[in-house]
Amino acid sequence: MKQFFYTFCFFTLAIPLNAQDAVIFPPDSIKRTIRATEIFSSLNVDGFLKETYWNQVAPVSDFTEIEPFQGEKPHFSTEVKVLYNRKYLYFGIFSRDSLGKKAIRATDFKRDFNIRQHDQINLVFDGFNDRRNAMSFAANPYGVQLDQLVFDDTYYDIDWDGLWRVRTSRTDSGWVAEIAIPWQTLRYPKSTDTIQEWGFNVYRNRRLSNEGSAFAPFPRAFTSHRMDYAGLLTNLRPPPPKPNIRIQPFVLGSYDRYKGFGAEVKPESTNAKIGGDVKWAISPNAVLDLTANTDFAQADADRQVNNVTRFSVFFPERRQFFLENASLFGVGVGQAIDGSGGTMRIQPFFSRTIGLDAAGNPIPIDAGGRFVYRSSKRNFGAMAIRQRELDASPGTNFFVGRFSENFGEQSRIGGLVTVKNQPNHTNIVSTIDGFFRLGASHSLNALVMHSTSGSDAKDGFAGIAQYYYSSNKTKIWWTESVVTKTFNPEMGFVARTDIIGTTPGANWYYRGRFLPFKKIIRAFEPGFLPEFYHSAATGKLIERQLLLFPLWINFQNGGWLGYSVNPVYQGLTEAFEPLGVHIGTGDYRYFRQQVWYSTDPSKIINILGQTDWGTYFNGRLFYTDLTLQIAPLPHFSIAGKFNRNRFIEVGDAKTTKNVDLYSIEGRFALNPRLQLIGFYQKNTDNNADNYNIRLAWEYRPLSYVYLVLNKRRFDDSLTQLRREEDHAVLKVSYLRQL
Repeated sequence: MKQFFYTFCFFTLAIPLNAQDAVIFPPDSIKRTIRATEIFSSLNVDGFLKETYWNQVAPVSDFTEIEPFQGEKPHFSTEVKVLYNRKYLYFGIFSRDSLGKKAIRATDFKRDFNIRQHDQINLVFDGFNDRRNAMSFAANPYGVQLDQLVFDDTYYDIDWDGLWRVRTSRTDSGWVAEIAIPWQTLRYPKSTDTIQEWGFNVYRNRRLSNEGSAFAPFPRAFTSHRMDYAGLLTNLRPPPPKPNIRIQPFVLGSYDRYKGFGAEVKPESTNAKIGGDVKWAISPNAVLDLTANTDFAQADADRQVNNVTRFSVFFPERRQFFLENASLFGVGVGQAIDGSGGTMRIQPFFSRTIGLDAAGNPIPIDAGGRFVYRSSKRNFGAMAIRQRELDASPGTNFFVGRFSENFGEQSRIGGLVTVKNQPNHTNIVSTIDGFFRLGASHSLNALVMHSTSGSDAKDGFAGIAQYYYSSNKTKIWWTESVVTKTFNPEMGFVARTDIIGTTPGANWYYRGRFLPFKKIIRAFEPGFLPEFYHSAATGKLIERQLLLFPLWINFQNGGWLGYSVNPVYQGLTEAFEPLGVHIGTGDYRYFRQQVWYSTDPSKIINILGQTDWGTYFNGRLFYTDLTLQIAPLPHFSIAGKFNRNRFIEVGDAKTTKNVDLYSIEGRFALNPRLQLIGFYQKNTDNNADNYNIRLAWEYRPLSYVYLVLNKRRFDDSLTQLRREEDHAVLKVSYLRQL
């Protein structure tokens, strides 16, 4: 009965919030246009717009404010000019600012930078005018790039790296971005000297005042990637698209040293390796990727996490081959659904199950391939990987196939299958999923999954569905999930089995006339995020959280301050051991409070943190997570992080102890193409410390030299030995586009 009471309270809160909806205006039937001008020579892309061609083109500058006041005229104007020849599409963009260089905010030179910390200009293209798919190219005032593929303003391939060039300059009246995008990088219909017009938008964020403005306006509840609101880029006469091939071979040398691993591991070894990737854009819709003797030495290393919940930690994929087109194989089947509320994550395909063991150590990949086809009507793809036999891990074949059919304006239904094949074992997971946009603000996302693992294993089932509502003043969602005890996606990820999850939520975004201190505060955003979990086998309630945010303030400078309370019930049917603290079975009720805070993340010195305190099972737990970043110049930034879990008389033994995790990370860049990145972590849980240092030089577009040093030390609880491992890698890759 209690769950029904909480559900009633949730809807009681949600209904009046829904009634206070802000204006979600429809797309304009008359599209704003920018006219491109054809030229017959090449431009020197240097960020200064000195060539005569730029002076002969009238700029488009009539932008509309999106944030903070939707529909108003921006305080700072933006001028856009567009040129093209037979090889490139050029953009000259002047972001005017009365404070000039003093107003610019940028904290680092990381590609695919954090937009909360940087000024940016963003170009968004819909070459097929399907109002669903977008190619996005963004740059900050120092020429750092961010590019991604976007689908329905819902699914993102943020780690897609396109081949394009940007150079910038900074003056006393603003900053200039000069951009050249090869036609081969863009996707558009075949034509024979036919003039085309594409869906197009330009978005600017002036980070100092958090003012966002766009060439074609859209509701602030959405993003500039919502292509049904886009304008048009006209008078384009692009060359007919042709198949293009990118070849990227590499050569690698490595040194490995192990200590304390016993006779089964060779103490020292050196290796040389040659391999590479091929990307063949067969048509504007179809791309084939091939990889041989694959290596991911340059991939960012995983950070340690101290987990005190009953849910498995989800570590993100960091390897480039698997990141591209991840949305086709992953979204709509787990990732998008759990983005709002709830810790229950389900994915039938998770690429980290390939080429990595359970501890995150690499397993060699001999070869693999991926084919992807995307269009306004349907999307499909397949990926096959051969993983090499290594020690106790047998040679393994992996396959994932995906198909989805688009219908309506932004809806689709599809299926996915994964097959993991080993000499004596095969695991198969089949999935049917759908995404349905029921209106500008309403959507429904759902999937069902079935797993089987050979003739002797039991079949398993999982499913998840979420309704989501988003407006300028309200976000409401309701998620239902179920995972049986025998569900086993060996190529996927599931946070927990034998569970039925109910995770609704609501947030209110208030910016009305009663909001105090409007020069400091942008919005008051309270929320309610309850979670209910029952056993799928017995129906018994095993966990309940009633997370309430009576206070959440977003500041004008981009910082925030929040306070939450969380009454928790845990019904342990099995013993639970967070960070070595043994907690026996039984029913536990406790109460926790949290404070969440962030200063302006774009400032030279900024702080991000979370502090929790209160009872925890049969004792108390104090949790602190604090990050301090110092970035005096975008060329140099350093961040220190401190994480502490302080247990006080918790568990069967009434344990009192501290478990600390220290981290420090630095980034030193001569320019966006030559950077030294490093991080160090020390974890008192298992007396582990590790560091990763990576020198990356992009000596020509998407061609790299990497020098990587890794060290890891930890106490092995089984052997009681101190183990150490050192790795050094030098890798050189070269990209040639044919």
